[in-house]
Amino acid sequence: MKRRFVTLDVFTDAALAGNPLAIVEEAEGLDTAQMQAIAREFNLSETVFLFPPRRPDHEAQLRIFTPAGEIPFAGHPTIGTAIHLATTRHGPGFEGRLVLGEKAGPVPVRVWSESGRMRAELTAPVLPEQGTVVPTRSDCAAALGLEEDDLGRLVPQLWRGGPGFLFIELASLDALARARPIQPTFDALMSRVGELGAYVFTAGEDCDFQARMFAPAENMPEDPATGSATAILAGPLVGQGRVGEGETVFRLRQGVEMGRPSDLVLRIEVEGGQLRAAHVAGCAVPVMRGEIDLPGL
Repeated sequence: MKRRFVTLDVFTDAALAGNPLAIVEEAEGLDTAQMQAIAREFNLSETVFLFPPRRPDHEAQLRIFTPAGEIPFAGHPTIGTAIHLATTRHGPGFEGRLVLGEKAGPVPVRVWSESGRMRAELTAPVLPEQGTVVPTRSDCAAALGLEEDDLGRLVPQLWRGGPGFLFIELASLDALARARPIQPTFDALMSRVGELGAYVFTAGEDCDFQARMFAPAENMPEDPATGSATAILAGPLVGQGRVGEGETVFRLRQGVEMGRPSDLVLRIEVEGGQLRAAHVAGCAVPVMRGEIDLPGL
């Protein structure tokens, strides 16, 4: 059986930038091992497999795989899949709300057209929770090939919201550009804190934050855009008192150092000093379309 696939570049309004995503459109009949093998073949940060919805108010059920394993939720697969389904099933001018079923739970996504490009905004399916392990600044600096003075004012900390990340604020764009995983120090730190990825960020010049995400243990030396980590960033920002009451919008850039600039928007809702919702928005553009034609699939 031939199975159709498409690829999109997500968190960008131009092809060959942003974070590439593969979507296998007809995944019924594939088992976990087969989906994992296909994700390894694409070798992108994530591949989505589409299944019929489990509930009548859902658009589709998603399973999301990195080259190394399945994950419960991810931002750029959610944004890219919502835009793909909106345009192919409902037309390029569609504006409305879709709900995608993911392992982390139902993910509502608002889709609309703006300046000739399709945009989508997801609502994180779970609120971020802080981890209990507190890594030292010196260990974090060493794992990134930096000095302690290169780190910013946020205490390095773990946060989870489906996937989990070690969040490390840096003091400058220069430090961000110099950051890189130093082995075996980086993997040793990730093993101690119990996470696979480090999200490092600093104040940007034409955006609020510029970021990078390293997860070499996930076969992801660096990710061009990490929507899930962007949503989870709401946790440490609110926890450190850097977001006021009501709604706050941050614009973020990622992937610059990789030559795949990505633009993300984080919208945070705070009520009574507590995080109530985190939303991540961005564009996606189609790039390729084809068929998987392998015996037994």
